[in-house]
Amino acid sequence: MKPLEKNVAEKLLKIKAVKLQPKNPFTWASGWKSPIYCDNRKTLSYPAIRSYIKIEIARLVQELYPEAEVIAGVATGAIAQGALVADVLGLPFIYIRPTPKDHGLENLIEGDLRPGQKVVVIEDLISTGGSSLKAVEAIRKDCSEVLGMIAIFTYSFPMAEELFKKAKVKLTVLCNYDATLNEALGTKYITEEDMETLKQWRLNPSEWKNELK
Repeated sequence: MKPLEKNVAEKLLKIKAVKLQPKNPFTWASGWKSPIYCDNRKTLSYPAIRSYIKIEIARLVQELYPEAEVIAGVATGAIAQGALVADVLGLPFIYIRPTPKDHGLENLIEGDLRPGQKVVVIEDLISTGGSSLKAVEAIRKDCSEVLGMIAIFTYSFPMAEELFKKAKVKLTVLCNYDATLNEALGTKYITEEDMETLKQWRLNPSEWKNELK
């Protein structure tokens, strides 16, 4: 496990931005039963953690995409963190709505984005990847270039990895599912039995609710 992954996993678990409940699973909006729930918006309430994440994402943007001209946040979870990163880098900020506004200019992209500009997209969480890649599609349709995406956390679903590959989007994350499980096991947040349950869930998350019966 890389130091950055371990550090972020420790912080997310500490403030319960990531919760692990193999014996009392959550129900996602999609209807999936899940032994894990991640809400990275909680990091915004903890200044030290908020700043740590902001600085690490900004560092990655500088290292990987020094030619970046605009930072984009995916609504709603990554708007605040994306704006913080843009402020650190002194770059313009935009955000992408999941659907266009139903009034006024009916914008999908909020902010000033000019054709041809090079954009780095910031996301708080990657699950199936669908909503994140819709933001990329919106930017590309606006005739701008997406250099890549940086996210705080990913479940590392194979389906998401395949979608990103197909869309030709480079994804970089601060932390991932495996690193979080390893940190949770090392601190006795979960047991070896829990670990096995969590690993099994990721193999087939959409059907895991049937396996609980």
